[in-house]
Amino acid sequence: MTSLTEFFQALAKYDFLQSALITAVMVGIMSGVIGSFIILRGMSLMGDAISHAVLPGVAVAYMLGINILIGASVFGILAALLIGFVATHSKIKPDTSIGVVFSAFYALGFILISLAESATNLHHILFGNILAVSDSDLLTTAVVLVIVLIFVVVFYKELLITSFDTTYAQTYGLNTQLLHYALMLVLTLVTVSALQTVGIILVVAMLITPAATAFLWTDDLTWMLVLAASLGVVASVVGLYFSYTLNWASGPAIVLVAAAMFFISFLFSPKQAFLRLFKSTRKGVS
Repeated sequence: MTSLTEFFQALAKYDFLQSALITAVMVGIMSGVIGSFIILRGMSLMGDAISHAVLPGVAVAYMLGINILIGASVFGILAALLIGFVATHSKIKPDTSIGVVFSAFYALGFILISLAESATNLHHILFGNILAVSDSDLLTTAVVLVIVLIFVVVFYKELLITSFDTTYAQTYGLNTQLLHYALMLVLTLVTVSALQTVGIILVVAMLITPAATAFLWTDDLTWMLVLAASLGVVASVVGLYFSYTLNWASGPAIVLVAAAMFFISFLFSPKQAFLRLFKSTRKGVS
């Protein structure tokens, strides 16, 4: 296994590793920030749906030779609209409509990918390959990061209110539906920008796990955003180290580090205090 010293020497020497590190940091930040709002709104399943629904958009973009952000954004928003339409105009529950729509989009994506297999690498789309980040990927990720930060800063108050009390937000006069779809659009952009690092299958883990970990440590939204972004960065950087030194797939490596931090927080965080609760329960029984 490569030592940290050797890893930093390689980092200073190889441009591709520098690009991978910068991209990993940016993806960690945006995933933590947007993921915080996703879990506060109880929309984890929607995040999963959007991450899978963009696959046909990615395939279409490859086939047409256009930027994948365009194709993925169109299909991501289309999926969100279709989920809302089915849930509103049928007797089935929202989670059922999410399952139906995202599985259909995902299946369509696989078919389109197979039609364009000469132009795409399905394994990299599904699981990511951060060590193969190009300059265009780096630029795209930077643009999306700026969009995410501007969106959160400008609409922070609205996002705060709608995340905790939708009814009050509507009474206050906020267009909650428009804000919801704006968040879905930003979520789609984050999902697409994370394709190169963790892939479609694992991107939902980066959206949920750092934010869920941060939630265990604080009740303040601002600190939660900062902590989730920081945890996302740590998971991405440490995962990159394992990916490079142990020849692991980048996506699974990053997600495993994020999961490890979550389980440590689950055991020791003041808000959760699972071990303390477990010890207290055992004392009560004895």
